[in-house]
Amino acid sequence: MEKIILHIDMDAFFAQIEERENPHFKGMPLVVGADPKGGKGRGVVATANYIARKYGIHSALPISRAYRLCPKAVFLPPDHQLYKRVSASIFKIIEKFSSTLESVSLDEAYIDISFLKNYKEAKELAKKLKAEIIKKQKLTSTIGIGPNKLIAKLASEKAKPDGLLIIKSSQIRKFLEPLDIQDLPGIGPKTAQKLRVIDIYTIKDIKKLVKSKLIEMFGVAGEKIYEKARGIDKSFVKSYDVIKSVGKEYTFEKDTRDPELIFKTFNELIRKIHKEILRNDFHFRTLTVICRFQDFETHTKAKTFKNSTNNLIVLKKESKKLLLKFIVENPKLIRLIGLRVSGLIYKK
Repeated sequence: MEKIILHIDMDAFFAQIEERENPHFKGMPLVVGADPKGGKGRGVVATANYIARKYGIHSALPISRAYRLCPKAVFLPPDHQLYKRVSASIFKIIEKFSSTLESVSLDEAYIDISFLKNYKEAKELAKKLKAEIIKKQKLTSTIGIGPNKLIAKLASEKAKPDGLLIIKSSQIRKFLEPLDIQDLPGIGPKTAQKLRVIDIYTIKDIKKLVKSKLIEMFGVAGEKIYEKARGIDKSFVKSYDVIKSVGKEYTFEKDTRDPELIFKTFNELIRKIHKEILRNDFHFRTLTVICRFQDFETHTKAKTFKNSTNNLIVLKKESKKLLLKFIVENPKLIRLIGLRVSGLIYKK
């Protein structure tokens, strides 16, 4: 089954938050970063809104240079605590749409949505995700979707701001080849300079070089460049935040309310998780039940025990109680159920 990966990136994140908190700055060029000190500041730009970017201001630009490019811009110091709080709220929203989530930074993440099976459903999920962030945080985001992380990332870069772009496997070649070589992750200014010396300007041009030539020029990185130029990326979405947990999910072929089917499937998830924790000599303290409904809305219910356990009877009884609550409380059809145990303790 082909993977479907979604990359979400908040638009000018710090600047957007400052505009939200200070509406009177709307419509003005705004720069978040070091104090420009009238053009004598020594720091750099953290981010700039899209109006400021029209003046050539961008992240990592010396703040003195930013001031010279647009002295009338609003210059604000970063409020990192505020940005972290907003980021945490956004990630809680994202987690509702997929439990396989890789945080890249405060404002960027990958999620694996391969459970959707097709790009039509992926597009609907992306629209819902963007809409919920706007509704709850009053912030826009851009989403790219593709068969791997590389393509999803490049799609979101090209769709900014407030965009949504899907690149299917059949569209990769047409999408990639016209791009500038520096659009490809891993090709910085120095690498690009070496390539341009030999008349390589686009990704299509890179594909003219044999792999051995790229390896000769750039070592191991040359092989990566060769693969990326062809849209190849074998890396997985890694949920770094759920290291000490064991979880399983199941997506039904058709959305259902059939209790016999739901609990039969859930029993199988319980069996697999219990087998895995026994094999690894784990006890757990917390169990979490996941339920995704037909409209992609995803909820979790959890229970934490005073003492850790690996008891199958306890696992069955308490997790089924939580699942039953979902069925009783929400009349919608169910598309996915899941179970995760965490707070793991190794007990040989």
